[in-house]
Amino acid sequence: MTPLLVPLPGNEHLAQALAQAMDAEVGQLAIRRFPDEETYLRYDTPVAQRSVGLVCTLDRPDDKVLPLLFAAAAARDLQAARVGLIAPYLAYMRQDRRFRPREAITSNYFAKLLSEGVDWLVTVDPHLHRHTSLAEIYSVPTRVLHAAPLISEWIRRDVERPLLIGPDSESEQWVAAVAGDAGAPHLVLHKVRHGDRDVEVTVPELARWLDHTPVLIDDIISTGRTMAETIVHLIRRGMKPPVCIGVHGLFAGDALNGLLKAGAGRVITTNTVPHATNAIDIAPLLAADARAVMTS
Repeated sequence: MTPLLVPLPGNEHLAQALAQAMDAEVGQLAIRRFPDEETYLRYDTPVAQRSVGLVCTLDRPDDKVLPLLFAAAAARDLQAARVGLIAPYLAYMRQDRRFRPREAITSNYFAKLLSEGVDWLVTVDPHLHRHTSLAEIYSVPTRVLHAAPLISEWIRRDVERPLLIGPDSESEQWVAAVAGDAGAPHLVLHKVRHGDRDVEVTVPELARWLDHTPVLIDDIISTGRTMAETIVHLIRRGMKPPVCIGVHGLFAGDALNGLLKAGAGRVITTNTVPHATNAIDIAPLLAADARAVMTS
């Protein structure tokens, strides 16, 4: 039977692109709020005996998660064969340990919630910091896809004489892979984080690279403070206005304007999170693995 993709609100465009790439049907889900702010949900497409893939990127997750879990539970209740989640951006990966006494380890709790609600998960470049894989915290099968080849392709096509720059030592392996695929040199910065919005960046010697275009790459652009501070350092040392690339563009608050005011030449993201900066399409990347897991 044809796989059924069901987008949660705001994910319709991605679901349509995936459906075209993987020969799937797009289902209809009605969601609204009762006057007391509780969620009403109804499937307008039959799901019985079908493989259902819920499409929901999880930026700003707190308002999305309860409708998502209701949609998964309803599909199971309506006799769907299997119910999975295509979440290009996967939230709640930051708090993966107790940094202070009695803190909640929310990455573990969120993984348990999703694992109880769906049968499988497909995502793109989750922020694995102290975890080596999603299998450490998710009990359902997961497929992790990587945007690096798409970013390398975009750099080769759109940036003249690129110099790739990673934000910290943790990014070195990833940035080195992108640089190697793009045929470009790379550097890695030293970053010290003093708080959520307080970051100190040390930039290495740049004199030999002044004829290159700096390309700052990170998996997530949230507040943008690290990139903005780096941009200022680079321009003060005579570099060209940098190209800033993020896999997941969250852009908390005034982050995008902050990058542009700091001197960014361009700000580019993939479309894991819908945003005006989206220039790299991850739908073809997602489609192959989503179809494989939905038809297996």
